[in-house]
Amino acid sequence: MADTVAEKLASTTGQPKPDISCPEDLTGKVGTTTRCKLTASDGSTLGVNVKVTGVDGKNIKFAIQADDTPSPAAN
Repeated sequence: MADTVAEKLASTTGQPKPDISCPEDLTGKVGTTTRCKLTASDGSTLGVNVKVTGVDGKNIKFAIQADDTPSPAAN
């Protein structure tokens, strides 16, 4: 799932594919959510909410919403 989220963010922003980590895969049930973490090249991080919006067989559609403010890189 992290790779798919990274690809969607890259296509939406026109930026290179970011480093995304997610704690688990989403269950294919509408309304299921998880929280992923984007790590930028400078080490700062940004939370990303992922929510299942639709299921069509094995294809799961989801909405991605990144936080407005990143956390600074750890020293």
